[in-house]
Amino acid sequence: MSQTTFSTSPLVGRDEELARLSGVLERARGGEARAVLIAGDAGVGKTRLLDEAAGRAGRAGVSVVTGHCVDLGDVGLPYLPFTEILGVLADDERFSGVLAGHPVVDRLLGAGTDTARDPDARLRLFEGVAGLLADLAARAPLLLVLEDLHWADQSSRDLLRFLLSRGVPHRPGPGTADRRLAVFASYRSDDLHRRHPLRPLLAELVRLPAVERLELRPLPDAEVDRLVRALRESPLPESTVRGIVERAEGNAFYAEELVAAAGADSGGLPSGLADVLLIRVEQLPDTAQRVLRTAAVAGRRVGHDLLRDAAGLPEDALESALREAVGRQLLVPGAGDTYSFRHALIREAVYADLLPGERSRLHGAYARLLTARGGEETAAERAHHYRESHDLPEALAASLEAADHARRVGAPAEELRHLEAALDLWASVPPSARPALTGVDRATLTLRASAAAAHGGDAHRAVSLTRAALAEVGQDADSALAARIRYTLAGNLLTVDRLTAAFRYSSEALAMIPAEPPSRTWVWAAATHAMAARQVGEDAAALRIAHQALRAAEELGVTDARADLLISLAGLEGGGRRSPEGRARLRQARELARSAGHGPVEMRALFSLAMGAFEAGDLGECLPLLTEGLERARRAGLLSSPYPLEMRYLQLLVLYTLGRWDECLDAAAGLPGHIVGPALYVAVARGDGNTAVRAEALLAGPFTWMGTLIAGIVLTDAAALRGDAEAAVERMRATVAALVDDSGRRPGVTVRLAALALAAVADRAAGDSREQARRAGFADEPRRAGLADELIEAARATAAQDEEGRPQGPEGQAWLARAEAEYATAVSGPDPAAWEKAVAAFGYGDPYEQARCRLRHAEALLAVGRRTEAAGPARAARRTAAALGAVPLLRRTDALLRRGRLTDTAADAGGDSPLTAREQDVLRLLARGRSNRQIGEELFITGKTASVHVSNILAKLGAASRTEAVAIAHRRGLVPPEPPAAG
Repeated sequence: MSQTTFSTSPLVGRDEELARLSGVLERARGGEARAVLIAGDAGVGKTRLLDEAAGRAGRAGVSVVTGHCVDLGDVGLPYLPFTEILGVLADDERFSGVLAGHPVVDRLLGAGTDTARDPDARLRLFEGVAGLLADLAARAPLLLVLEDLHWADQSSRDLLRFLLSRGVPHRPGPGTADRRLAVFASYRSDDLHRRHPLRPLLAELVRLPAVERLELRPLPDAEVDRLVRALRESPLPESTVRGIVERAEGNAFYAEELVAAAGADSGGLPSGLADVLLIRVEQLPDTAQRVLRTAAVAGRRVGHDLLRDAAGLPEDALESALREAVGRQLLVPGAGDTYSFRHALIREAVYADLLPGERSRLHGAYARLLTARGGEETAAERAHHYRESHDLPEALAASLEAADHARRVGAPAEELRHLEAALDLWASVPPSARPALTGVDRATLTLRASAAAAHGGDAHRAVSLTRAALAEVGQDADSALAARIRYTLAGNLLTVDRLTAAFRYSSEALAMIPAEPPSRTWVWAAATHAMAARQVGEDAAALRIAHQALRAAEELGVTDARADLLISLAGLEGGGRRSPEGRARLRQARELARSAGHGPVEMRALFSLAMGAFEAGDLGECLPLLTEGLERARRAGLLSSPYPLEMRYLQLLVLYTLGRWDECLDAAAGLPGHIVGPALYVAVARGDGNTAVRAEALLAGPFTWMGTLIAGIVLTDAAALRGDAEAAVERMRATVAALVDDSGRRPGVTVRLAALALAAVADRAAGDSREQARRAGFADEPRRAGLADELIEAARATAAQDEEGRPQGPEGQAWLARAEAEYATAVSGPDPAAWEKAVAAFGYGDPYEQARCRLRHAEALLAVGRRTEAAGPARAARRTAAALGAVPLLRRTDALLRRGRLTDTAADAGGDSPLTAREQDVLRLLARGRSNRQIGEELFITGKTASVHVSNILAKLGAASRTEAVAIAHRRGLVPPEPPAAG
């Protein structure tokens, strides 16, 4: 099954690429869903390669279906490639039964119900498409081809992100039949300028384990030569072939066009591709050229009837012209009586050659024809054609209709684009010519655009648009619209961490709306103000307004608002959400939200319940709550909404804390942004050298609170692990400064950051030499003590009072215990009792941090001469490090075991070496080029004893010299790692 018309031109020089695609298809047929992003310059051969791969797939029994993206300038057709695919599937009787069981088909093809007021409809649409693909793949292996992603509308990009990040197709249950799918998607790499909207999506997708990128590079000259010769039955002169190869510069399509033009009377080979393409066009009869020019205005594809009417030709004349264009391979017939340009470059060249008046006239013709045909789904095209024909009133009306259609099908990005187009046109259209829509003015349109931006996940754009709406209404204190704009702006500002501004606008909004008689509008405005007040430290005001709004919600019977306010009050009163009373209130809110059918509020309640359990150290209770919440979100189609995403982050954090690191990494695959933060914690603990780069990426772009927090933890810990105390302290300071709220309260994570920075300071204080301390910038002991005092003060103050003004829970107290132990090490030397307390504190359920404290405990015991007692914690730390794959911790522990002679052989410490622990120490120094005397000095043994150890090493390794022994040891992996300076 395919609507693709396969090219007859030969495929030359793409054997390796075709083999890769064939391998992906074979794995997909075996139940391993895969995707390939195929990049290349325009004309390099992406479509030809896809045609060949699709042809082979079809002959092997794979169902092939293709969707195309179309360039319509500033407008977008929501989900265009996917609606094309569904249209092809709907015409195939073999799949009618499968499609009948999926309402998403009717919705995307225009026969569904109006979901404009359903904020969750878009997520359900995404889930519906995923389920449909799963059912199709279960019936027969499926190849989904998406062409020209560089022209994709944002909703299509969002849907593709959802499908691939989920490991499409995704459906719970055993078996792999529903995963027999491959996705091949092509795009022009030379079209992707720095701000192209596809760039961030590609960067995100290529990190997914099931997605790979295939770049089609220009063909070598020898392959272009083969292609040129294969394209002509009669041989070309050698000079012509050489000229084509030189000018084609590896571009297959360019070469084909040069070959096709070689026989024309053009006065020699043209110097540019556009000239070549137009020469092909100019060889057509006048009527065929007229048809091509008319088709170019429609876009890459046009229907037969629409083209006939726009060209103003009788049927027989149109068919004759089309036959000429198809015969010259300028147009190709497609499904549903449509015609497409064989390559977008042909269409672009023809369109660019139109005279301005001709172009405007043809756009106007298309606009009028589409208007006469009616149908909301053509509104985006009509808006485009009216705008290009300079009919601004009709362009405005069509843009508004297109925005309505985009909202109906759950495409907020396209809704925003059309609304912004309407706003651009508004001032240019006289009031008398504007659409007669009740209550619609520039301010309400701008406010609606801000809602579309927020719904589409562009929080900063939502803020900008809401500010613009506020500027439209001015300072009219009596206006209900002005109040609505203000509390909407406050809510948007909260999402981008502009807390003081949010509080100011929520205060203004509340002052504009009368509290009596109570109204639903006032209740939600008050809820926004309570949240804003809490964020700026105005807890008393937040508590007062929340109680007042709760009474109003109870009086009005507004159950969903009541539930939302109970969640806020659970964090404001008593012991907070981690207390038994707080969790009881959250359970009540969950049930109220569920009874009201308000999914987002129920998700907030479940997230708050799980977070309360985590903060209380009840990790065993936390995971089931998260499982419940994510399952409820899946059933409601809310998995991609804010609170379920935060649940996923918390789920990863719990898995990381419990030491279930591989599960954490598996669950993080495909998740966006800061959600994958706990996976970065795993990476830094395992010594992944790319972790710092990934963490720095979280700091790029607009400020996000969670991204800054995660990057701060990762980069502070990474600096401490590599022994860079200066960098660790500076990163800790910068992170805390960025996260301090408007009331001056430091974030709860300060205690953790302070402990990590203190570890680096303590390591330098315990360095082997003054030179090491001097290189680290801490040679001045008073300065080091001052830094330690600063860090421990921050840790103590934060552990004693979190963001809600309460002492932190078990996690915060454990980090305080570690900070105290690191502080003692830095200012007065290792304190075994302090480290024993830290080990016990992390016993609430964090094996990694407990192992790190055990290592420090063992180091402290050795430092005070209690060697026998040190063996136990050191070996326990090693077992945990080995089980977790925490390589830096494992190396440091092994070094301590050898240095302290806490094990008899290296094998006892986990190695597979024939050497004893002392011989391992000697080998390490031997690898560094030390002489016997130097080895003896560093290990506090005599030079003669060192010589005996060297002789034993040579004998055990079968080496004739010291150099050969080191080489053998390196090959066998026996050279012990250098212990890092920090842990």
